[in-house]
Amino acid sequence: MKSYFVTSSGTDVGKTFVTAILARQLRKQSFRVELLKPVITGFSVGDRNCDSAILLESLDQNAEADHIVAISPWRYNEPISPDMAAQREGRPIDFDELVRFSKTNPLSGDTSPDFHFVEGIGGVMVPLTEKKTVLDWIHELGYPAILVVGSYLGSLNHTLISAMALERRGVEIAAVIVSESTLQPVPLADTVGTLKRFLPASHVLPLPRLTGGLDAWQEAPDLVTPLFLEAPEAAAAGAS
Repeated sequence: MKSYFVTSSGTDVGKTFVTAILARQLRKQSFRVELLKPVITGFSVGDRNCDSAILLESLDQNAEADHIVAISPWRYNEPISPDMAAQREGRPIDFDELVRFSKTNPLSGDTSPDFHFVEGIGGVMVPLTEKKTVLDWIHELGYPAILVVGSYLGSLNHTLISAMALERRGVEIAAVIVSESTLQPVPLADTVGTLKRFLPASHVLPLPRLTGGLDAWQEAPDLVTPLFLEAPEAAAAGAS
């Protein structure tokens, strides 16, 4: 089983869409996939468009309450950082339990998946508790990170700072996915090219902006072949 942590340089840059894309495309290649979204804020009961519901859809699972609870046990109503939401609702996150849960496969049962993805919340440095951040969570799990970023003005700075934080904690960056922003000062390819120069050890892949609303992830270009299915030599060449 290969495990990855999907994180980002900030909020609303496309973590959930990328996670759903990877799951859908891997499943089309007949791989078994498990997805977890352990912590979610801004959650409303019955919201069929929440992040957890989108992930379940990518697995062809119904977004029923039981399924959402299974992959997202820490659910908070307010759309703010997890530490603040947990404090306001009186339900703090037990960090050790969060790490333990992130290693489980609640939807797969006794069948071990081929790929196991944990989607984080917010950016790399978002606080989870009074002392712990998403970065601590990734480091404790020891999973390679897939860093999802945008192409908006300022994204290069945000991306390189996030990558530096991960690298300083010894977290392997398996890939950087550059999700095209609505407003961007230069073409997507230029942003990707710059990041490749500064992050030569990682795959840096473009994800053009998708049209079609919340279901647009279903029509995304192939990401899994360069990330997971190419021979190591070809993958290394593609990252250079």
